[in-house]
Amino acid sequence: MAKNIQMKNVDIYYGKFHAVQDVNLSIPPRAVTAFIGPSGCGKSTVLRTMNRMHEVIPGARVEGRVELDGDDIYRPEVDPVEVRRAVGMVFQRPNPFPTMSIRDNVVAGLKLQGVRNKSQLEEVAERSLRAANLWNEVKDRLGRPGGSLSGGQQQRLCIARAIAVQPEVLLMDEPCSALDPISTLAIEELIGELKKHYTIVIVTHNMQQAARVSDQTGFFNLKAAGQPGRLIELDNTEKIFSNPTEKATEDYISGRFG
Repeated sequence: MAKNIQMKNVDIYYGKFHAVQDVNLSIPPRAVTAFIGPSGCGKSTVLRTMNRMHEVIPGARVEGRVELDGDDIYRPEVDPVEVRRAVGMVFQRPNPFPTMSIRDNVVAGLKLQGVRNKSQLEEVAERSLRAANLWNEVKDRLGRPGGSLSGGQQQRLCIARAIAVQPEVLLMDEPCSALDPISTLAIEELIGELKKHYTIVIVTHNMQQAARVSDQTGFFNLKAAGQPGRLIELDNTEKIFSNPTEKATEDYISGRFG
């Protein structure tokens, strides 16, 4: 079941560096939320706090609450591995295990969880590849290395790998930035299908992409260089792009700065 995400008075630090300040937002289930804004304003940092991936950087910490259906994922007793199982992530560049087979790439997470039943693994591999709109392209070569696929296929393979463990939320950090226009269109169409089952949050520098795929859009910005990033505005995507509340949002979308 897809889940709601809420951030309440969230500040994010890397050591002494205050990266993002006072974020308050709500991400609805079974919808796509896009984050836009200039480079360095904290979009990806905020995204990574939603499954505690930012913690792989030494000195990273979060103040405030990040809730998954009301449960604070930063409580001391919460296992980050369990959080990442519920909140999957797809990165900017396709990162399949290049020498591992297509089939084994998809079920790698299940194997890490101790699943060894071959028929179960085969079933999950097919289901996940179908969900990622990749099955028909690879069904006759599942034993070939994941690195043998094209860039767009590799990214869909990574999406299949992410959903194989049945997360409730899918985070996407600029998933199309390394792809050609045809592959980008395939990923965008896939996002439209996946939102029927998942809560999706996507960071993109492509405002046209945000307008095409998202239901709501958040604009992040910096007051000045060296200052923490802030969420300036979060609203229905159509409103953000046609009639934003904040002048800074309008200036960014119209190309007057950033």
